[in-house]
Amino acid sequence: MGKDYYKVLGLSRGASEDEIKKAYRKQALRFHPDKNKSAGAEDKFKEIAEAYDVLSDAKKKDIYDRFGEEGLKGSADGGGGGHGGPSYNYTFQGDPHAIFTEFFGGRSPFDHFFSQNGEDDMDIHDPFTAFNMGRMGGMGGFHRPFKSRPGGPHRARERKKDPPVVHELKVSLEEVFAGCTKKMKISRKRLNPDGRTVRSEDKILTVDIKRGWKEGTKITFPREGDETPSNIPADVVFVVKDKPHPLFRREGSDIVYPAKISLREALCGCTVNAPTLDGRTITVASADVVKPGTKKRIAGEGLPLSKCPEKRGDMILDFTVKFPDKLGQSSRDALKQILPP
Repeated sequence: MGKDYYKVLGLSRGASEDEIKKAYRKQALRFHPDKNKSAGAEDKFKEIAEAYDVLSDAKKKDIYDRFGEEGLKGSADGGGGGHGGPSYNYTFQGDPHAIFTEFFGGRSPFDHFFSQNGEDDMDIHDPFTAFNMGRMGGMGGFHRPFKSRPGGPHRARERKKDPPVVHELKVSLEEVFAGCTKKMKISRKRLNPDGRTVRSEDKILTVDIKRGWKEGTKITFPREGDETPSNIPADVVFVVKDKPHPLFRREGSDIVYPAKISLREALCGCTVNAPTLDGRTITVASADVVKPGTKKRIAGEGLPLSKCPEKRGDMILDFTVKFPDKLGQSSRDALKQILPP
């Protein structure tokens, strides 16, 4: 048996979104380690955050409801915990203090819950006794800044989300052809548990490059940017950018290979040995006259189609005719006799 996230929040299965929010609010305030000094409060606080992280996300909640914790987190054999479902491979990597801060819109609301007129003796096992929930805007009330009473000293600041932080992610045509995994190291600021100071930390973000991804494809990591007491972390966005290739250039899902031939080959027929992205060589023969700018298409030898990777684009041979730098008089005379006017 896996964890019962509903039980952690004191809920029954089938609880609504509002009930999940209300339960998290109550349990997080009850077990916040800054106020609850009992043994195990920190672990309980983290467990509550994990339960909320799962049940507040529609996709994770659906998998958990159907397959339990084993299906959500995956099993050793990759079979979804033996329940016949897909393995989601979920791992809670969040900061429970950051989840708390985001949920309550900053740490000032936290102070309002636990300190009234300088007193700090509120019953942490019933954090709502001093508040009328109806006056606070229903379930979303705590997400708004608190308005101080006339003459009151405090007003919570509303945190705003920073604009996305965009990075180029350069990939080779071979990586687009086969697919690959990129490990991207970022440095960012994170809010400490006290809600006021920040620390610098590095994090590795894993980007799975899918076969056939086009240049300009965006991969977004929500809220992985800098965090301060006054902001919500920005999203980190990677934008796929093609690396220059020594042989090919890309046109969507097609690749273009510049085939250089001599004037004699252009007139008398030629054979081109064209390399491929998977290391083979394709031999293409042409008996026709090849004019400068002529293109020949080889079906199925390009990049995978992004929406249908089992199919591929084409390779395009872009012929370039190399003319001689000079001709002797005898050669000129001979060509005049042979070539049509």
